Amino acid sequence: MNRIRIGIGIKKKKLRIEDKTIKIIPAVACLVSLLITGCGAKNKINTSTIFAMDTVMQLEIQGDEELLREAEDHIRDIESELSVTSSDSEIGKINSDKSGKLSKDGTKILKEALKICDMTEGSLDISVYPVLKEWGFTTGEYRVPTDDELKELVANVGFNRIGAEYASDEECNVSIEDNMQIDLGSVVKGYTGSDVAAFFREKGVTSGLINLGGNVECIGTKPDGKPWRVAVKSPFEDSKSDVLGVIEASDTAVITSGGYERFFEENGEKYWHIIDPKTGRPAKSGLISVTVIGKNGTVCDGLSTALFVMGKEGAEEFYKKYGSGENGIDAFELIMVSDDKKVYLTEGVNTIFSLAPEYSDLKVEVIG
Repeated sequence: MNRIRIGIGIKKKKLRIEDKTIKIIPAVACLVSLLITGCGAKNKINTSTIFAMDTVMQLEIQGDEELLREAEDHIRDIESELSVTSSDSEIGKINSDKSGKLSKDGTKILKEALKICDMTEGSLDISVYPVLKEWGFTTGEYRVPTDDELKELVANVGFNRIGAEYASDEECNVSIEDNMQIDLGSVVKGYTGSDVAAFFREKGVTSGLINLGGNVECIGTKPDGKPWRVAVKSPFEDSKSDVLGVIEASDTAVITSGGYERFFEENGEKYWHIIDPKTGRPAKSGLISVTVIGKNGTVCDGLSTALFVMGKEGAEEFYKKYGSGENGIDAFELIMVSDDKKVYLTEGVNTIFSLAPEYSDLKVEVIG
């Protein structure tokens, strides 16, 4: 009899958005919501906690509390427009009718997502949704598909077969083949974080933190002028600590993908939700965690998945070509953790990231 173990935190998704598990450090260890010096009103941060995109989200700003309400409404608008499981959403109608229109947010996200799909040569592919469903990662009904099932499903995966005609920057006509379905869940929370941060900045907010289920976006610094401190979750099963290390961040997005986020085990083998679009199977690249740090949340979100699929060598080559932001994609930095417990840092993050004391013995290599 098969024995199945489900990864902690897995639940059925009303809106399938990839879970990113960067955590905010607890109070004594620098919980960002409490990292405010002094007790005066000038340093007060207004906080909002909402449930959207099937996850708990926290918004914290030094500014007018009414701005939080407006941001909440915007997040829910994006959710209703792009939910892959809602037949009434723009994405739902495209998947059902095989053609349809995307409005402003969907158009921006699709354009950026297809660009990342192309640059990563399909390591990110927004048409892999039917494969995820077959594994049960979108329904909670977990199973290992047969080789024949995967072969048939993978034959219908191909971002380059998605038709996209941009009527403007705020409208796009989309068409897909009969056996295809698309899903923007691999990038939508990254986009939403950066979009909400831009809204706050336009309204004069200079200090704040947006945590969309672990996708972290920092606005400026803490009110005392010090960087926000964001913890990267440990990806190890035998964790000495929940926190692998700490990033000192300001005006940037910090997004992680890891095999520990959502998985199930059957007959002693672990199957996680990060799928290699070329094989239809969970990506076994030698990496167990990829954190991407940069100004563009959509890019960071998409690359955290794509580079996990690529593996260390592919990700390093991609970084050396595109990480500077000079070759068609916004600049980014990386923290990668391998299954043999090595940590790889790119030069730009080496000075702002430090391992937790419990992991000070890990081997760290800096990628130039």
